[in-house]
Amino acid sequence: MFASSLSRRAVLRGLLGAGAVALGATACTSADASGGGSESPAGTPGTAAPQGGTAPRKFAAEWERHERTVMSWPASTGIWGADLTAVRADIARIARAIAEFEPVVLLARPRPEDAAQRASGAAVEVVALDVDDLWARDTVAVFVEEAGQVVGVDFNFNGWGKKQTHAADAKVAAAVTARYGLRRDQAQLVAEGGSFETDGAGTLLLTESSLINDNRNPGKSKADIEAELKRALGVTAIVWCEGVRGQDITDAHIDSLVRFTEPGVVLLDTPFPGTPADSWSRSADQARKVLGSAVDAHGKKFEVVDLPQPDPDAITGQSDDFLSTYANFYIANDGVFMPEFGDRRADDRARGILAEHFPGREIVPVRIDAVASGGGGIHCATHDVPAAPGPGAK
Repeated sequence: MFASSLSRRAVLRGLLGAGAVALGATACTSADASGGGSESPAGTPGTAAPQGGTAPRKFAAEWERHERTVMSWPASTGIWGADLTAVRADIARIARAIAEFEPVVLLARPRPEDAAQRASGAAVEVVALDVDDLWARDTVAVFVEEAGQVVGVDFNFNGWGKKQTHAADAKVAAAVTARYGLRRDQAQLVAEGGSFETDGAGTLLLTESSLINDNRNPGKSKADIEAELKRALGVTAIVWCEGVRGQDITDAHIDSLVRFTEPGVVLLDTPFPGTPADSWSRSADQARKVLGSAVDAHGKKFEVVDLPQPDPDAITGQSDDFLSTYANFYIANDGVFMPEFGDRRADDRARGILAEHFPGREIVPVRIDAVASGGGGIHCATHDVPAAPGPGAK
């Protein structure tokens, strides 16, 4: 799918194959609020960063109330080629489904704006904005709450470590915060929204490979990065997974592996029985070991619940890079949106697990074969903007 030789899915099928970077049993560590780090940098000109004496920030959990969901209409034939039409149909299908639960804004280049509106329907607000591709999770600012207001943290998107050129997408974070009159804090790091998973109570899960990496943050130590994440996002405990470098375009984002359902409870992507031991199964095993010994921001141990993958021979998608994890789901107001892969037994099982962990929310399966064939999922294509003030509830 991608013009780059690296795909988003490659890491999921060959994460620890021969020649890949090994994940050790101690590859993840937990850092509490006392962890070391450099002095918190001030915001750059035109941004707003918390200064001494101001209210603390909160990085809300995805299940808390949203003001809207932001998505992007893919525009680059150089990335998707002949599959662009099918990918756009998937994006429109996701947007229509979410729009039944909360406002959806679909960013689209001015020229294909009319096509985006026709495909997504009147319930979706299409906004003319220059974008390259569909990965709103990574290009839109990461939103936090501060003193009853929403602040957009711009993590300086650079095409996943300059693996692809995304000149328009690099400006999306600033453009969206400006459009909605939100303050923007330009982080002193390069990262993507898919790198982060939070419980809304001070805990952050992420991979070292997607942040402590010279393709994004050259010269910065783990302590430097940790300090800036705590400043920018307001988190107090960070659980680091090693991940793997260079095996997929994202350098192993966490949002296809481990997801919170409430503080202390996570769903873990679990490979289909018989999956080769040198593939994604070892990453899941490593994450399970780490989560078994780590604690969250409040000293609570994690409860780990398996979220099994479908049978690769029963899915309807066709691609070596197919992202067949149910973990890349999206939580909206009163709904949870999960991929439907065509393996009826596995789809029903995943739907039941999500229903058990998100009571009171409708679980909505969405067919996304074209997006998944490019190594992406529903979470990759969506970005939540929290309501302010936004305590919310599950």
